[in-house]
Amino acid sequence: MHISAKADYATRALLELACEPTRPLTCEAIASSQQIPFRFLKSVVGELRKAGLVRSQRGCEGGYWLGRPATEITLLDVARAVDGELISLRGEPLTGLVYPGPAAGLPEVWQRIEADAAAVLSRATLASLMPVGAGGRLPREGAA
Repeated sequence: MHISAKADYATRALLELACEPTRPLTCEAIASSQQIPFRFLKSVVGELRKAGLVRSQRGCEGGYWLGRPATEITLLDVARAVDGELISLRGEPLTGLVYPGPAAGLPEVWQRIEADAAAVLSRATLASLMPVGAGGRLPREGAA
């Protein structure tokens, strides 16, 4: 499996925003705090904005805020916003994948891995990833 830099940077940026819900943060501030390349982050934040995960305000008092509460943004939302398909095979989605002969069962394994990864990512909200002192914890398997 591969976790893209875009998904990692997007999640880290959203966590920064979740820690500062009362004031907007600039891309410069987030990039500096998380040691993310500014130009790359600017592009990623644009994708998050299009997906409704962040909202923005222009001007000297401007910046970015979360588009929804941290309890309602999952890592699955983030990954799909910046990467599209959660898992792909040679750049193609796993749906409709068919192999002949002895490999016929393999597509089901790849699809199961994708489903399991989606289940884990859908349980992990930004709020659950916040520092424990702020009430965040990764839900255990089977917890809703």
